[in-house]
Amino acid sequence: MTEYEKMHSGMIYDCLNEELGAVQKKSHRLCDEYNALGTDDDEKKQAVLRELFPHDDFGLYRTMECPIFIDNMREITIGKNFYSNIHFTFIGGCTAEIGDNVFIGPYCTLATGIHSLIAEERRIFADENGKLHDYEYGRPVRIGNDVWIASNVTICGGVTIGSRSVIGAGSVVTRDVPCGRQPMQSDPQHNQRGQYVHTSRGIAV
Repeated sequence: MTEYEKMHSGMIYDCLNEELGAVQKKSHRLCDEYNALGTDDDEKKQAVLRELFPHDDFGLYRTMECPIFIDNMREITIGKNFYSNIHFTFIGGCTAEIGDNVFIGPYCTLATGIHSLIAEERRIFADENGKLHDYEYGRPVRIGNDVWIASNVTICGGVTIGSRSVIGAGSVVTRDVPCGRQPMQSDPQHNQRGQYVHTSRGIAV
């Protein structure tokens, strides 16, 4: 099994392997190209997005405000009718799946990569040939249909967000969110308990 296959399967892998590095460099170059385009360069932006997401069905539209950062284009799929505001970030390490009709606010991150909690295991080291190695693992992020993620949200690896849910601004999402609900926001005590508030018509009340 290759290091890339280990990553895709959620196993511990060496993130400095050449195959992964090549995919990441291509992803980063396409993001650089996209972010350099101007407000009126709609056709060029769509062309770059279709190169970044070659297997996606864009539906009626796909709008991603600049800048974006996609760490690994092979590990993220996005559904129809997607909108993301500025500074949408996908950090690789495992897969991300986003459903249809999803809105994502500014400064949001999908962080699928996970480092060891043991300091010594987090260290980058060189083998006897001087080659560097960096071991980590990841967990997938899954986002259902008709989800609204407000601004400054981080979604950690291993989380599934159910369809029609709303994620409040400033949330750090570490546990699954049921369909049609949103985590309590701006109250650390409520967040620690993992309580939820029901929403009517799928929006915060």
